[in-house]
Amino acid sequence: MTDRPTPARTAVVLGGSHSGMLAARALADVADRVVVVERDALPAAPGPRKGLPQARHAHMLWSGGARAMEELLPGITGALRDAGANRLPVTTDVVALGTRGWFRRWAESHHVILAGRDLLDATVRARVLADPRIEVVERAEAVGLTGTDAAVTGVRIRPCEGPERILTADLVVDASGRGSQAARWLTALGLPPAERREVDAGLAYASRLYLAPAAARDGFPVVNVQPDRRDGGPGRAGFLLPIEEGRWIVTLCGTRGGRPSPENDDFVRFAREDLRHPVIGELLERAEPLSDVAFTRTTVNRRHFYERMPVWPRNFAVLGDALAAFNPVYGHGLAVAAQSALLLRDTLRRHGWAAPGLSRLIQKAVSRPVGAAWDLAIGQDVFYPGATEQGPTLRDRLVTAYVDRLMYTATGNGRIARRVTDVTSLERGAGVLLTPSVMVAAAVGPLRPALSGPPLTAEERKAAGLDTWLRAVVPPPVP
Repeated sequence: MTDRPTPARTAVVLGGSHSGMLAARALADVADRVVVVERDALPAAPGPRKGLPQARHAHMLWSGGARAMEELLPGITGALRDAGANRLPVTTDVVALGTRGWFRRWAESHHVILAGRDLLDATVRARVLADPRIEVVERAEAVGLTGTDAAVTGVRIRPCEGPERILTADLVVDASGRGSQAARWLTALGLPPAERREVDAGLAYASRLYLAPAAARDGFPVVNVQPDRRDGGPGRAGFLLPIEEGRWIVTLCGTRGGRPSPENDDFVRFAREDLRHPVIGELLERAEPLSDVAFTRTTVNRRHFYERMPVWPRNFAVLGDALAAFNPVYGHGLAVAAQSALLLRDTLRRHGWAAPGLSRLIQKAVSRPVGAAWDLAIGQDVFYPGATEQGPTLRDRLVTAYVDRLMYTATGNGRIARRVTDVTSLERGAGVLLTPSVMVAAAVGPLRPALSGPPLTAEERKAAGLDTWLRAVVPPPVP
């Protein structure tokens, strides 16, 4: 008696951006064939595309996400570095003004990968599509699921040219981003609406690309000026990220009543006059603009709680921004997508394709990194006027009060700064902030005095042409 061959497994991924490509790579380890459906024509080299307007804004990949990507694509960090991306230690190469003051630049605890989104996507895409098990259907739109409320059997797609057709699949993964139609498709199959929460701080953000001064094109730190929510006004923030080819990408943002302008001529003025500290504006005065201002208001925090649904169909999962989209200012979207893709692979490996309730197991697994980033994002946004209909909950208020105290403590306590970055880097869960030793440290507060100004080194000030200006505005920072 001969064994029957195992039937081939086909997975379909909706969306060919960061989340979709990593999901495809995760599935290629456990499926025989993976088909990625993408509305755009994907560029062969780093370049813009219609379906990714947010690529014109700043992106960072926290180390929690970088480590997940490295597991999915061994050597990807090196490939990004070879392509020009920067790896900066946290908090060693971060100059940040938090709600309660300037953070010190402690020894490395974690890191971030910095690159333009086009470079990041092209590097990852090239590695993923080198796998012969993965193919792409470009310029095609997913228009609905096939199957029943018990099991999804495939997806209907509408190519740019040609008739609508069905892709049959053993697993459909929606990684189509903020524009996902998964909620509507599920109710069309007869399922009840999923619980959803939105927190909209009314934030708009404007970004521009600059060529750094020649002496500051290598080894310059991240510069970040955060709002102070306690002052009761709009929240205005800015951050400068050193990316490939000696360039800086700078994003300025503000909530209702304090938004930046989309006009080129107002960009530097906003950075210099409207943020809590003028350091970013002064840096830009000495840099060369390389692009016009890119402007967007698509910043609402939106989460679908699919893992809580009383019923969930077999053979369907939702990842990335299609599941939860975060205010981009916090920089967690890329990392959550990578961690979710890794959990997708590991769940399939651990339980196998035939496991009862496999799709629900996947959805519950990916809710863990989503929940961590969600709490970090809404912890500040929920307090801005009009962010939610009901305002912040009691839990929101208690959590934020404790986090504010931790952030204050972290300005002058290196151990607490490390615990905070354990969480913000998405390398550890929020439970590390609730140990007795951390709670005692938060009660005590910072162990070192507040810094009087941005902790740029003398070499960095000189390289950026700020030495004379900074000495005139603030005393030298405390070592």
